[in-house]
Amino acid sequence: MSGIPSEAAKLIARSHALGADPRNTNYAGGNTSAKGLDRDPVTGEAVDLMWVKGSGGDLGTLTEAGLAVLRLDRLRALIGVYPGVDREDEMVAAFDFCAHGKGGAAPSIDTAMHGLVDAAHVDHLHPDSGIALATAADGEKLTAECFGDRVVWVPWRRPGFQLGLDMAAIKAANPQAIGCVLGGHGITAWGETSEECQANSLHIIRTAEAFIAERFDAERHPFGDLLPRYAPLPEPARRARAAELAPVLRGLASTDRPQVGHFTDAGVVLDFVGRAEHPRLAALGTSCPDHFLRTKVAPLVLDTAPEAPLEEVSARLRELHAAYREEYAAYYARHATEDSPAMRGADPAIVLVPGIGMFSFGKDKQTARVAGEFYVNAVNVMRGAETVSTYAPIEEAEKFRIEYWALEEAKLARLPKPKPLATRVALVTGAGSGIGKAVAHRLAAEGACVVVADLNAEAAAAVAEELGGADRAVAVTVDVTDEAQIKAAFAAAALAFGGVDLVVNNAGISISKPLLETTARDWDLQHDIMARGSFLVSREAARTMIGQAMGGDIVYIASKNAVFAGPNNIAYSATKADQAHQVRLLASELGDHGIRVNGVNPDGVVRGSGIFAGGWGAQRAAVYGVEEDKLGEFYAQRTLLKREVLPEHVANAVFALTGGDLSHTTGLHIPVDAGVAAAFLR
Repeated sequence: MSGIPSEAAKLIARSHALGADPRNTNYAGGNTSAKGLDRDPVTGEAVDLMWVKGSGGDLGTLTEAGLAVLRLDRLRALIGVYPGVDREDEMVAAFDFCAHGKGGAAPSIDTAMHGLVDAAHVDHLHPDSGIALATAADGEKLTAECFGDRVVWVPWRRPGFQLGLDMAAIKAANPQAIGCVLGGHGITAWGETSEECQANSLHIIRTAEAFIAERFDAERHPFGDLLPRYAPLPEPARRARAAELAPVLRGLASTDRPQVGHFTDAGVVLDFVGRAEHPRLAALGTSCPDHFLRTKVAPLVLDTAPEAPLEEVSARLRELHAAYREEYAAYYARHATEDSPAMRGADPAIVLVPGIGMFSFGKDKQTARVAGEFYVNAVNVMRGAETVSTYAPIEEAEKFRIEYWALEEAKLARLPKPKPLATRVALVTGAGSGIGKAVAHRLAAEGACVVVADLNAEAAAAVAEELGGADRAVAVTVDVTDEAQIKAAFAAAALAFGGVDLVVNNAGISISKPLLETTARDWDLQHDIMARGSFLVSREAARTMIGQAMGGDIVYIASKNAVFAGPNNIAYSATKADQAHQVRLLASELGDHGIRVNGVNPDGVVRGSGIFAGGWGAQRAAVYGVEEDKLGEFYAQRTLLKREVLPEHVANAVFALTGGDLSHTTGLHIPVDAGVAAAFLR
């Protein structure tokens, strides 16, 4: 890290070490700081600075750009203008006037805690073990029992400038202390060197872990007895039921705005929802602000047996969802003031399903996954608190103050505008190469989560990795002539992202022969893959989309050959005409469900095409009497625009149909052929 001040470099290294272990803090949770000298570029004199993790960053992946850099003298001078706890939010804007140079990242609400505490290095973390003590009914007594006078109890106070003043006073009054437990919140540790601070943080975390573990009694489990009625289904049945429920739940969780889903059936979740106390504890909600800002104050909890008929479970979920929304609106009404931001939405972020697992929802896959991870943190906290005492989260009014904090609202307002396909889940067949690969890349670039479906498992996996991995894309192996494999692909999409709402029928082959040389096997194979395969994929897509009740898009990659009569191409062109008419038929049938069905008619896409590389190119070149490597140029020269059609051009058309601007268009075929007059649709 050449060029970065040594104390800041040590801070980043410490942050990475702490953030690499989920026992120490959750994703994007907590913050770390270091104080030290650096050169003032204007005067050349040494100046006292503080480097602190900025708002929204993650310790495990922190970089220099993620640090806020402030002049310590100016930060501490804010004490003289502090207007009191009723106006402490005003101090966040004042941090901008303490910036050194360009100041780096935006300072977080915890900046005052780091700056006012008289220690060179400070860590504020959210370990499950520390929060368990912080949320125990007798947390102050337990903290003293666990740590003696080396760790001090700090009663709950909302993060802000006053908490920083309180912490500074507590440290000054307790010179023997290495840190504190913040009631309802987490821990803070300090040290005069980065190494000492890290050691103190880890000592608090590991000591709390051991303290809880020593008191754990499996015979008197903190979550109560196991309930046979909620025993987990065997894994295959469990995941099959989860795949059935996911689209229903995603549709309910998207009542106010579209959401992406995540599913986990981790042992910690199944154990929690299978025990007698889970309804009571879930209703108490999470406590740590980092938790409930992502999970909402409480989850929706299903109360049917895991093997109950799907229709019965779906009906019960709709009842519970309506009740959840009503209670959330009442929660908002109980605490909102004239100055409160508008209610952001009344749908649950977490849904617990006994015997099956947990579903979590968010504006994208990462947000949904992290919400689930935070609820697992909350489960661990509940277990720890119930082991040593009774779980007692902060009061509902305090939760509301943080959830609808003006500073939180301002933070949300700073987020970048969502991309056009954000929250949408796309499944693309034949996505391992050629047009399908280009479509997958374009949809992902526009914000969609993508299920890369292809007969070639390695090619599908490679494309999914190119798109950014599991939070952006998953690969599935699919033979589109196989109903079971298609069903499994949609189930995988449901488990990965909550469902599917954009399907691109692209998989295909091309058999180019004269009529008298075309065998019945050729005809059947061509139609099985493209006509029958598109029908099977569209049927499964419709089942999922109707279950979600969120509308959707189905796009067929047909061909200009659907309307153009060319030589020696009977099987391929006939099946493309079949696909083209499927577009019209399904657009007519599925419109009542808000599902739009459209098509794209490309001319021959030679470059990057798996079909052309597999022999089709040589066959068509022979038909037209040109060299195979000149086929793309040949196709271009017969068009009105004299331009070769590439996979990216077809992908552009798919995006045009699904990106939002053509919201009232269905049953349309878009030519992407550079102008083939014989294929005009008029």
